Amino acid sequence: MAARPLVARQPNERLQALIQEAGCSNAGLARRVNMCGAEHGLDLRYDKTSVARWLRGQQPRGRAPGIIAEALGRKLGRTVTIDEIGMANGKNLASGVGMQFSPTVLGAIEQVCELWRSDVGRRDFLGGTTVAASALVEPSRDWLITGPDAQVARSAGARVGLSDVAAVRATTDAIVELDHRYGSGHVRPVVVHYLNSVVSGLLAGSYRESVGRELFAAVARLTELAGYMAVDTGQAGLAQRYYIQALRLAQAAGDRAYGGYVLAASMSHLAAQLGNPREIAQLARAAQEGARGQVPPRAEAMFQAAEARGHALLGDVRASQAAAVRARDALEQAEARPDSGDDPHWITHFDRAYLADELAHCHRDLGEPEQARQQAEEALRGLPEERVRRRAIATLLLATAQVQQRDVEAACHTGTRAVELLGRLRSNRGTEYLDDFQQRLEPYREEPVVREFNARLEVYAA
Repeated sequence: MAARPLVARQPNERLQALIQEAGCSNAGLARRVNMCGAEHGLDLRYDKTSVARWLRGQQPRGRAPGIIAEALGRKLGRTVTIDEIGMANGKNLASGVGMQFSPTVLGAIEQVCELWRSDVGRRDFLGGTTVAASALVEPSRDWLITGPDAQVARSAGARVGLSDVAAVRATTDAIVELDHRYGSGHVRPVVVHYLNSVVSGLLAGSYRESVGRELFAAVARLTELAGYMAVDTGQAGLAQRYYIQALRLAQAAGDRAYGGYVLAASMSHLAAQLGNPREIAQLARAAQEGARGQVPPRAEAMFQAAEARGHALLGDVRASQAAAVRARDALEQAEARPDSGDDPHWITHFDRAYLADELAHCHRDLGEPEQARQQAEEALRGLPEERVRRRAIATLLLATAQVQQRDVEAACHTGTRAVELLGRLRSNRGTEYLDDFQQRLEPYREEPVVREFNARLEVYAA
């Protein structure tokens, strides 16, 4: 019987070109892929022979293509997609949804609407991918160098007016209040369905130039909020997609100030959560540079506070302190003119309490517990009772400072108050702060007050 002919594989020229661009040997790439996989809990054991097989056209299974793309992206300092390494099948190609800063307004509409559709469909690839540092920084570079969109008006579809824009903004305000009180786990599904079923139709409608700019601004805000809610429900890979699209929508709105906010308040905080301190400072500085002369002092204070957090995580006391001083100065300037009308709606929440919360993080990360305690207490004095998640986080920052000061009894009592607040929320962010606090208590686990606190936690978890 004649042997069945083998199907010839095509050499993977895309992967070969990227390996050459990165200056990697086959063995070097294999090591990088194995290390990257280990960070994601995968026991990969590739070697130079494995890479040679990939170059001959063999497709590795499972999550390996994404890990290979991430490893090459780290070496190249930019986002590398699975398609770029020549390993995209239908699902993997789709995993690029929401990851691009589109060069055109039409492309931006198509991309963000596809993201919403995919999110409503609960497609696994959206949240299952990891966040590479370059995936956060590269869109900021696109935003910095991209000129304004000359035109956003459309003449196809149902007429969209300012009343429609007002409805999007009112919906956003209502959702924000619910999110503050109850956490994103309760309200995020509502946001995503609203974006997909209502807002997508508005973007595809007919609107004149002035209405279009206002529409893109309103949708950018709600898209950013959906990204934050993805963070708060433990979906960092999904959050980055929403943040990239919010940045692009802000560009279409012609709103450089809000684009800076997305970088400094959203992407940089995501980088902080993921432990990428250099990217935090980079994103904050990109916000400052790209929105220079177009933001009020209150927004400038937030941008500087974000930079301070990045430097603190890097252990750079002097740079962190300098950015913190600039943040305080900018906020004092804003509060000296409370009736100026300079502040857009999206930055009015950044007050002394919010700044104190940011600085408490800085002092915690710099190992300065007394200053961290003072700032956390100031934050709690100023935060409204309805800001339940923010108060829970500030309370845990205070408890952490008390642990750092070795006042374990006070820390446990403070931590108990935080647990009570968290019991009213569905918030992954709050849970992460609680986990960090519990780890800091570990050296004192045999003390009676810690045993009692841990017992309370078991009841809370149940």
